[in-house]
Formats: sequence, C-alpha cells, structure tokens
Amino acid sequence: MNNVYKRLEKIIGNNNIERLSKVKVLIVGLGGVGGSCFETLVRSKIENIYVCDFDTFEESNLNRQILSDLSNIGQYKVDVAEKRAKMINDKCNIIKINDKLNKENINELIPNNIDYIVACDDIIVKVELVKFAINNKIKIISSMGTGNKLNPQLLEITNIWKTKYDPLAKKFRYYLKKNKINYKLPVVSSVEQSLMKTSDFVGSFAPVTNTAGLLLSSYVINDIIKK
Repeated sequence: MNNVYKRLEKIIGNNNIERLSKVKVLIVGLGGVGGSCFETLVRSKIENIYVCDFDTFEESNLNRQILSDLSNIGQYKVDVAEKRAKMINDKCNIIKINDKLNKENINELIPNNIDYIVACDDIIVKVELVKFAINNKIKIISSMGTGNKLNPQLLEITNIWKTKYDPLAKKFRYYLKKNKINYKLPVVSSVEQSLMKTSDFVGSFAPVTNTAGLLLSSYVINDIIKK
C-alpha cells in the first residue's frame, strides 16, 4: 500500500482497499454530476472504470463540471477523464466508450460483467440502463434533476418512487411504468422546489451538481465496503 491511499486505508482497512481496486464501475455521462462522481471514485481506489459519453467540453461547462478547464475545450470528455485519472493514479484502467447509448447498441457497447452502473445521462438512456442492469444482475444508481436548484443540503439518496419536487424523476417514473419496470431504483434527488418554472434553458449551480456526484460515488463505495 503506497502513501496515496493511506488515509482512506486508515478508516476502511486494507481488505476494503483491495476490494475497491478490483470492482468495475460504469459511469454513463461525464457532465457536472458524472464528472464529480468519476473523480471521487478515482481518488477512492476504484481502478477499473468504464466511462461512456459522446460529448466534448465547451465553455458553458466551466461553471460546474470539475473535469472541464480552459485547456480542454473541444476535447472529448472520455479522453479528458482518462488523462485526469492517470494524473491521480497511474494504475487506473479507464475504458472509454465514446458513443451515444441507445436501445440498439447498449448490449454491444457495455460488458455484462461490470459490478455497478452510475447513470447520469438522459431519461431514455437511463431506462435502457435499468433494463440492462436488471437483466444482468448489476447494481445501478442514477442521478435525477439538479438544474434550477441552489441548496445542496436538500439532495438525498432515495428510490425513484419516493422522490418529490423533481420533474425529471416524475418523467422517469412515467417511462419506467410505460416499460413495466417496477424496480426500487436508488437515485440521488433533491427535495428543493425548482427556482424557475419556465425557461429556455436550465440554470446550474456547481455546489448542487457536484454534491450529487459525491453522493453517487459515496453510495457505490459504501456498498462495496459493506459486503
């Protein structure tokens, strides 16, 4: 055990450090929420991470996305994530999926032997990821809406059927019912009422999006070390 993770080892023990290093985690979506989750997993000894995103960084990402900076505008998010991980832990194995998931390609692009899925993409993709997780007995957690909200203390980990004041979660439940999926999906959701009812675009606040990412990573890490 080197000095990088000695403070983490102090509180969870060497056996759990080893367990974290062997788990395979897929993150779908490397935006404000997914990027924060990704960085925290890397800094917590998760060394096998699949990252799926087809987008590039742009200036509007700088206010909230931890992986973005002025030097990587225009670069693919999966490439930036891999470089970032290697700068923290050069043993990280980052498997890049630089594509847009859909119903047709999900079984081709995602291996069925991963341990956890963290879904931070749009609702249609999330529904397909839930199906995939159920069919392959993979644990999954998803982020819900963080836009137009200012209070990170009102974020919580709950299940999709218990969310409130979250329009995205409401829409998600509709699609789950439409697909006849009755699954107690763990989600990170905020009970804060939206600050803007109508707008041409969704506002974002870094403390909220990044806290959501931290909660996602915390769920995965704590679930692993409790086994």
